[in-house]
Amino acid sequence: MRGVVISASLALVLSAAPVFAQAAPARPAAQPAARPAAPAPAQAAPATPPPAPVPFPAGAKIAYVNLQQIANLSAEGKSLTAKVQALMTKKQTDAATKSKQLADAQQKLQQSGALMSDAARDALTKDIERMNVEGQRFQQDAQTEINELSQQLQNEFQQKLFPILDSLVKERELHLLLSAADAGIVAGNPGIDLTLEAVRKLDERTLAGGKPAAAPAPATPAAK
Repeated sequence: MRGVVISASLALVLSAAPVFAQAAPARPAAQPAARPAAPAPAQAAPATPPPAPVPFPAGAKIAYVNLQQIANLSAEGKSLTAKVQALMTKKQTDAATKSKQLADAQQKLQQSGALMSDAARDALTKDIERMNVEGQRFQQDAQTEINELSQQLQNEFQQKLFPILDSLVKERELHLLLSAADAGIVAGNPGIDLTLEAVRKLDERTLAGGKPAAAPAPATPAAK
């Protein structure tokens, strides 16, 4: 099965180049337009009950799951995604700080360079060159760190998910359980979609502290 994408997006935009565009002059606040009289509230339509789940077809030996939906809907998948997004946010904040420092140095050189001594101007120019190089290196290192964390968490997620999928195969006595994305399924009986059942089982395992649910005890034959 293809790897589950834990993060919604692994692309990290870390712009190290400052922006020198002049800020647009503030526009006077527009006068608020007169609000039309609110129409009489319409009577709320009765809520439509959710459709009943389609039962698993009796005797079916093939089923499928949507791995990405399991990652998006399960508590475990959401937790791992949050870790990747937290790292992305930190790197973006650090990149913005470095970009601001570079912009300030370049602005200082532009505005005051002519008034500086040659030594001071050369030192500031070298600082700007150093910050440019460090900014580019930071961007590359940050993307690598995010990719490595995402791959690590993806492996952890699959190690927890695949035993769940194996249990579905055994419980349903399936011959084959497919990944919807990899199999290219375009139509089929919705009853053989076990995605939500996999999410439920994975959430139950997460709530239980990562331990698989205990198998039910075999029934004891009634005494004659």
